[in-house]
Amino acid sequence: MSVNKPRENTQRQKADEASGSRFRVSLDWEHIFTSPKNTLAWGTFFIVMGVILEISFLSYIITGLSDQSVVDGLGQQSIRDAGRQTRNFFGVLGAVVSHFFVYRWFGVGALLVPLVPFVAGWKIAFGKEILPLTRTTKEIIFFTLWVSVLMGYVVLMSNTENTLSFVSGGIGYIVNIALFDWLKWGSIIPIIFALFVFAVFFYDAKSAYEAWQLKHARPEPEAEPVVGEEEKVKAPESTYVSVVDDTYDDEFAAVEEPVTEKEVVLEKNVTPVSVPLITVPPVIPVIPVTPPAPADLKLELEVEDTAHVTEEVIEEDEDINASVLREFGQYDPMLDLPSYQFPNIGLLNEVFENQHEKVSQEELESNKTKIVDTLGSYGINISKIKATIGPTVTLYEIIPEAGVRISKIKNLEGDIALSLAALGIRIIAPMPGRGTIGIEVPNKNRETVFIRSVLASEKFQKANYDLPIVLGKTISNDIHIVDLAKMPHLLMAGATGQGKSVGLNVILASLIYKKHPAELKFVLVDPKKVELTLFNKLERHFLAKLPNAEEAIITDTKKVIFTLNSLCIEMDSRYDLLKEAAVRNLKEYNAKFAQRRLNPEKGHRFLPYIVLVIDELADLMMTAGKEVETPIARLAQLARAVGIHLVVATQRPSVKVITGLIKANFPARLSFRVTSSIDSRTILDMGGAEQLVGQGDMLLAINSEVIRLQCPFIDTREIEDVCEFIGAQRGYDDAYALPEYEGEDAAEGKSDLNPEDFDGLLPDAARLIVTHQQGSTSLIQRKMKLGYNRAGRIMDQLEILGVVGPFTGSKARDVMFHDLSGLEEHLRVMGVI
Repeated sequence: MSVNKPRENTQRQKADEASGSRFRVSLDWEHIFTSPKNTLAWGTFFIVMGVILEISFLSYIITGLSDQSVVDGLGQQSIRDAGRQTRNFFGVLGAVVSHFFVYRWFGVGALLVPLVPFVAGWKIAFGKEILPLTRTTKEIIFFTLWVSVLMGYVVLMSNTENTLSFVSGGIGYIVNIALFDWLKWGSIIPIIFALFVFAVFFYDAKSAYEAWQLKHARPEPEAEPVVGEEEKVKAPESTYVSVVDDTYDDEFAAVEEPVTEKEVVLEKNVTPVSVPLITVPPVIPVIPVTPPAPADLKLELEVEDTAHVTEEVIEEDEDINASVLREFGQYDPMLDLPSYQFPNIGLLNEVFENQHEKVSQEELESNKTKIVDTLGSYGINISKIKATIGPTVTLYEIIPEAGVRISKIKNLEGDIALSLAALGIRIIAPMPGRGTIGIEVPNKNRETVFIRSVLASEKFQKANYDLPIVLGKTISNDIHIVDLAKMPHLLMAGATGQGKSVGLNVILASLIYKKHPAELKFVLVDPKKVELTLFNKLERHFLAKLPNAEEAIITDTKKVIFTLNSLCIEMDSRYDLLKEAAVRNLKEYNAKFAQRRLNPEKGHRFLPYIVLVIDELADLMMTAGKEVETPIARLAQLARAVGIHLVVATQRPSVKVITGLIKANFPARLSFRVTSSIDSRTILDMGGAEQLVGQGDMLLAINSEVIRLQCPFIDTREIEDVCEFIGAQRGYDDAYALPEYEGEDAAEGKSDLNPEDFDGLLPDAARLIVTHQQGSTSLIQRKMKLGYNRAGRIMDQLEILGVVGPFTGSKARDVMFHDLSGLEEHLRVMGVI
């Protein structure tokens, strides 16, 4: 009895827990609104509701006031009788809803209202926006009211309120009655003015005009003579041409005919650009790599004149290559997304003047006097002092009299800060290349540098760097722009709340505003899981991820390790391509590919830049350590030439996080305010970062040169607007695919597999691999709708059976069988089927 009693209690407890879990599931309201089935149902409900409302309103407007008596008499007759009398397409319900929205409230302006539930339902059901929901809702609210008021003016001026009152609705009519008492027929003036004000502030017409001016103020490249209208052609959405030659000859390049530039109209409302003329025939044949040999030519190993034959083949290939270039022009990767529009400046917040006055003349003179007096009290006389006002600090440059030791002035840093009552000052002794000593004093009223002011500047618009990023303003109020491709990697540090995450967003925004999706891809690592999630909307445009990854923003430490090693595989693969192309860096490789001198059939392709952004390195180093440090160091050492660049940030710049191996390969360091001079020396190899005043105040050290900058400010709403603008456009089918990486765990587990543990879908997977002649885990995952882990295990089992070869990095595995009959026999012998 003592044995069975606990068992009975356990069974009863499990039953209670099961019933309780069922009860909890029934009340799981979050599941009701977030599961895929329910979101599809809710989205469809809102779509149908929008369609019903639109048809009801149209029916009401067409039939006029014929249903008014039915609505007024609803309390005196049955619904059946009312339904027989109403003329609305959706009966009594449509008449009642239309009575309120059209007759009492908005008139014909109510026709816009159903768009809100329709757009919202589409987003809920399909996860995509046909129109930006927030922006569309704001527009509909305004235009619904504005159209109602405008129609009220028309009805009132035409004296048709008795017959056409439903056109304006009650709101529009009442507003015009009030305006008519004041302005008579002139009441149209405030109505038109309201539309003008809305357009200026909502659509930011002024900024759009300024952006248009900046765009057309850029110096145009030298063009060939103007051609006639008949030579303008419309570029296709995408052009894929098979080219043939991957050889290069200096003599041939010297005599190569120039490509005639012709105007190509890409799309309506898109500014025409000057690109080579592309003539696309109905069907573009794939040009063979090697011309067919004559019938009487016998290829034998004993041919004596091998060199002569090879030279002839090379010359023929070069002739074919030149003809392809003349016929189709240079390859343009942007034609894959011909209608892509760069984000405009109007998506960013308007630049407001600072509420407080900048540094006044009285403050300057007072600080100069205090500096001179403080140094004078220690026997240091100043022969000259000059001030330069910056957005955050003011630089006072002093020239001491002869015989004064510089170290004596540096030791008085605390005394000068005390006399100025400043948050913290920084002494630069001496100023590089200027023969003066600098004293940086924080301003009492600091200036905010808005992201819009720097991105709209002429300096940034005309910057022709490979990867231009704007970092902020210097003390002399100059906009500081650097080329990430030449840095070539950036290491960032800063205590919590000092502007590090905003700085990362500014770097990403700078690149997005200047580069086309075909030219640049991001790999975003966000262990904090909240900082970079807004960029998820750029997945089909700018983001790169592993083939099996569900989300492009990487947050899991294990996936970070896989991604970093995958980037190493991508780096090695790119170096192989550069070696075959006989070039030294990515820029030369892409230029050669654009000139049709590299053969895609031999694996060559256009290579975009890849920027790896890690938001918090300390967390990764604490959880993964060497597994993270090794691939980061390897990428930092080698990836520059193949266009892979790193931006790594951390809150704790300690030697355990920024190890010597990592630090040695990051010549460019950027530090916001840190908590101690030790952290400053760790990141910058010098003190000073602990004296910064926060909120974007930072020091940039590149090749022993240190610059103080004020980082621009970009808020969350601006990032959302930019990402929504890009995400709503047509993109690629999926994110840029990085090479597959299985990890050491998978490799170690292969030897432990037992034939008895073979997956039940193994035979079907084997047939799929042999049919497609592609040994890829992602193929099994896609075609058989399996998870990546199960597909990976099946691939390991196929390797044990000898159906596929071993893992070879970024390339697909070799398939050992070429027909299904041989495979079936092999599977029977192995006892699988």
